[in-house]
Amino acid sequence: MAGGGEANVANRVFTFEEADRSPEESLTVSIPEVLEPQYGMYVWPCAVVLAQYLWTQREQLRGRAVLELGAGVALPGVVAARCGSKVILSDLAEAPSCLENCRRSCRANGVQDVVVLGLTWGDLSPDLVLLPKLDIILGSDVFYDPEDFEDVFFSVAFLLRKNPKAQFWTTYQERSADWSVEELLRRWNLSCANIPLDSFGADKPDLARSALPGRHHIRMTVVTLGRAEEGTS
Repeated sequence: MAGGGEANVANRVFTFEEADRSPEESLTVSIPEVLEPQYGMYVWPCAVVLAQYLWTQREQLRGRAVLELGAGVALPGVVAARCGSKVILSDLAEAPSCLENCRRSCRANGVQDVVVLGLTWGDLSPDLVLLPKLDIILGSDVFYDPEDFEDVFFSVAFLLRKNPKAQFWTTYQERSADWSVEELLRRWNLSCANIPLDSFGADKPDLARSALPGRHHIRMTVVTLGRAEEGTS
């Protein structure tokens, strides 16, 4: 249903749980989705998988500096903030409606002190260059359009070289056998570790009581600098 007096906005609720922990813990997040046919206006399946991973890593996230790229409605970034991270949310500088989505999601969850920035993939902008020290970079479904892949890796590689101890945590949906994220990783001298979904309870079609991710084939990957560049920055 619409909320907050804003037309065409519906709140979608996600409840993250870890039943095998004692005592049982949970986190409920409300994400406003805008009922318009734009990619950044909805929670996509990859976002809930990445958010589930963040929830299981919540102790590691406390106090960490986190940037979400292509945040859209910012489910992973909001979960990171609720877990105690210092969060920067970003989306295309040319898409003010997406940046407003980020702010709307923060307001809906009482998340304060979150910075929202316009960062365009592949653009070496002053806002990108002047970002503070980062520990974790997030990206859910940023590998959607193959035309954007090189620009995404340009930005990620720049940030990892600036922050050589940082990691890029990303989820992506395998939509075609005609492209390979792994090939681009090698080209940009980046290393990756694939995280099995069953290792963090994401190997099921319904996460966080949301009916997502459904039956989509999603991969969770942690990307770091290639060994040849470690210690050179």
